[in-house]
Amino acid sequence: MKIATGTVTDGAIVVEGQAFSEGEKVTVLGYETGEPFRVSPEEKRMLLESLAQADRGELIDADDLLAELDESN
Repeated sequence: MKIATGTVTDGAIVVEGQAFSEGEKVTVLGYETGEPFRVSPEEKRMLLESLAQADRGELIDADDLLAELDESN
């Protein structure tokens, strides 16, 4: 699992300091220009664990998640 920061240049995402192989699957999270994207070490650990769970197929259906979130509000 890799976490990298990049910039869109001429329509392509240019990643800083991280090599990705041709054909490698990636997930991109975008944020508004000027909006900082910062995570604490704990948040980074949780994000990596969540991605690992998804890789293992430990998923929750989107409708179930939305219903669960709805119930908590």
